[in-house]
Amino acid sequence: MAGIVIRCTHWLACAALALGAGVSCAAQQGGTVEILWLGQSAMRITSPGGKVILVDPWISKNPKSPEQYKSLEAVGKVDVILVTHAHGDHLGDAVDIAKKQNVPMWGPAGMNQTLQTVGALSAELAPRMNKGGTIEPFPGVKITQTHAEHSSELVFPNAVGKMESMVGGEPVGYIIELENGFRIYHMGDTGLFGDMQLIAGYYKPDLLMIPIGGHYVMSPKDAAYATNHYFKPKFAIPMHYGTNPFLKGTPAQYAEALGNSSTRVFPINPGDKLTF
Repeated sequence: MAGIVIRCTHWLACAALALGAGVSCAAQQGGTVEILWLGQSAMRITSPGGKVILVDPWISKNPKSPEQYKSLEAVGKVDVILVTHAHGDHLGDAVDIAKKQNVPMWGPAGMNQTLQTVGALSAELAPRMNKGGTIEPFPGVKITQTHAEHSSELVFPNAVGKMESMVGGEPVGYIIELENGFRIYHMGDTGLFGDMQLIAGYYKPDLLMIPIGGHYVMSPKDAAYATNHYFKPKFAIPMHYGTNPFLKGTPAQYAEALGNSSTRVFPINPGDKLTF
């Protein structure tokens, strides 16, 4: 594994993270996998082969997304979009980005079928897959849908433009295996469930992108249990907290609940980048 570089929006935060994790803080040092967190569950992943995977891109109306990314052009070129479920803070800007850049938006089969049916996206831009399915959008990259314990209502304009609650399929997570074998588990929105142990043992992710906010998703205590008892990954990025009053969990609470863990936790800010 190559060294880890943290690129932060504030030098003091970067220094604190680097000191705690024992990693480099050189802004331009080379790496193989780049992660940009845009707030909530929105992640831009750049693979070793230069492919850009955008997950749950709730950006333009996300109160935690940095202002410089509020314009969707600022996200840059995207090669594939992944959406974990139909809630607005995850589907977000995905439809607009898919149409603007003419790239496929993969998501739960039920959600994408509804978006096709109402004419929001074509079948080419809203392809269907389901839990256990694996796609290979680029040579050396494999993306698999996994279970998530949540809901997935789609609130979207109907044929006459009125907002309507529609079928959104079942929520999912994604195992993303990149060209160098590095595996990321973007857990989406989920509560704690026993088959996380199966996912951990079968896919063996190196990096967890794990929700910690509580109320709608795992609490810091729940997330720490999953991290320590099921996954034991090398790295974890806490996400899905602080965007509304119900999401009270914090990275500090997650780190405290983890205790003396072998997992390196990166409590980065929206707009920060990690390079592995």
